[in-house]
Parts: sequence; C-alpha cells; structure tokens
Amino acid sequence: MSKKTAVVICPGRGTYQKNEFGCLKPFYDTALLNQIDQVRAQLGLETVSALDSADKYLPARHQLPVNNAALIYAAGLCQFNAINPDEYEVVAVTGNSMGWYTALSCAGVWDVDSGTEMMSAMAGLTANCKGINGDVGGQLIYPVLNEHWQPDATRLASVAAALKIPGMYRSIQYGGYAVLSGTTPAVKQALAQLPPVDERFPMQLAGHSAFHSPLMQDASDQALARFSAEYFNQPKLPLIDGQGHIWPDLPVNPELLRYYTFQSQVSSDYDFKTAVQVAVREFAPDQLILLGPGTALGGAVAQSLIEINWHGLSSKADFVALQESASPFLLQL
Repeated sequence: MSKKTAVVICPGRGTYQKNEFGCLKPFYDTALLNQIDQVRAQLGLETVSALDSADKYLPARHQLPVNNAALIYAAGLCQFNAINPDEYEVVAVTGNSMGWYTALSCAGVWDVDSGTEMMSAMAGLTANCKGINGDVGGQLIYPVLNEHWQPDATRLASVAAALKIPGMYRSIQYGGYAVLSGTTPAVKQALAQLPPVDERFPMQLAGHSAFHSPLMQDASDQALARFSAEYFNQPKLPLIDGQGHIWPDLPVNPELLRYYTFQSQVSSDYDFKTAVQVAVREFAPDQLILLGPGTALGGAVAQSLIEINWHGLSSKADFVALQESASPFLLQL
C-alpha cells in the first residue's frame, strides 16, 4: 500500500482545556517527553508531565501561559513524532499562532531543547509584555460566516467597521472567525459595537492580551535581543507561515526566519486561513493531519477549505459528509 501525503497542522493557544487534561498519558516516560521535562526543569519551570498528570485540573495552574504553552507544544510534538512514516509522508507543516513554534520544531528548525526553551520564553515574554503605555489590551473573536459556513456580508461589514476603531487591529484570520486585538478602550468599544450573534459573540478571550498586534512590540524586542539566528537550523520540511509564505526545505536565510518568528508574527496579524489554503493548493496532500491537544481548530480548517471550494466543498454539510465518508480529508489526532 502506498503512503498518503499529509500536511501537518499545529494548534495554538487555548487548545489545552479541562477536556484535554491527561492527554499526554500515552507519552509519559518516553524519551521525547522526558527531554522536554528536563529542559523545563533546568529553566526552573514545572515539567509538562507533572502538569498533565496532576491530581486535579486547576485553571490558575494549567492556564498559566508558560504552562499552557508547554502542554500544547509537548502534545503536538509528541503526536507529530508518533505519525507512522510507513503510512504517511509529511510534505509540509504549518500552525496557528503559537502553533508556529511547534511547527518550527516539527520541521527541525529547532531541536527539542531549543524549541522547549523558545516556546517557554515566548509564552513568558508575551504574557508579561508592557504593551503600549502599560496597556496590554485584549483579544476578541467574532464569526463572519452563517450557520452553513458561508460568508455573511453583514458580519463582515461589522468587523470592517470595528477595525476602524482607533487602537483595534486584525489579529488572526481564523477560518470563519475574525480574531481582533486592541487596546483596552478599543476592545471595550468593539464589544459594545459588534452586533450580538448566538448569544455568545462578540466574545472576549479570557486571559489573552493583544496578541499578534503592535501592542506586543516589547515582547518582540526582547526576543530579538535574546535569541540569535544561531538557534535556527535549516528546515527539514517545508514550513508555511502566518502570511502564507513557504519556507522550503532548501537553504533559507536563518536571520530572515528569526525576524519573522520574533518580529513579524508577534507584532502583526497571523493569517491562519491563508496558511491552510496555501498548504492544500501548493502541496495537494491526500490528508490534513491536525495535531492535538483538542480538536477545536478543525472547524477553522474546514471553513478555510470551503472558502476556496477545495474538492467541491461549499458548505458545512459538504464537509461533514466528507468527514463521514470512507476517506475523510481531515484527520484529528
């Protein structure tokens, strides 16, 4: 039986929730998880194994950015390394937001030690960023599609109007959702201005600062000052970044990759939707593999595919039918 080609997708912040507590159990005491734990211990941080195997899930502990990021990174990297090479040929890797750091490790740009250090550092730097005049702002999410996962002109216009609020920025192009970042006053105004949807939206994301916006420039400056291009190896797999740019598994300029990682994607928007669309158009994989923890990213992936009518997909019903067929396109680990 021939191998299937696959593009691997790494999830971002917020995907390790109470439902995912204990998801790393299959990897306890493996060499990879032990190595991540060792680096975390050397950095004076809680080990991933201790967090995931704790007696109880505690939001104050498990959602602490430097812990939450580590749990997501470890789950993704362990699952990536467990993909059967006899069954799948991974042809490219991408991710959403914090998932870019996992993707860099999956592609071999960072080894396990460097990746664990970088991810932990960036979680801490963005969480403790000074923002603008001491304001770290916030993030909100708002749907721009209808119940069939097709564009809603009214909602799109509402988002466009919200982006005209001073201090409001587009943060993540997240499939059928607009994720916006802004100063505290801008977020407050946008929450009041955006028309309610499904009694849930607009929704401010708890514990999130104005990620992927100019308010994160302080975190970017500190990362650039702290980590040189020597931390960046050549990719062993093509990487698709949050601008839809492909970093090939050919010699790339490590300084440019460093600048994108610590400057561009930290202080400007992350276009996950375009990354997914570039992945399928340029690599035409047999399968998309969505790493854990959690499966929340699946909807955003599907919505990104529907927008370009991939494989004839034009609605939520089409995607559900494809997933329930004998050959689902999106595999969620």
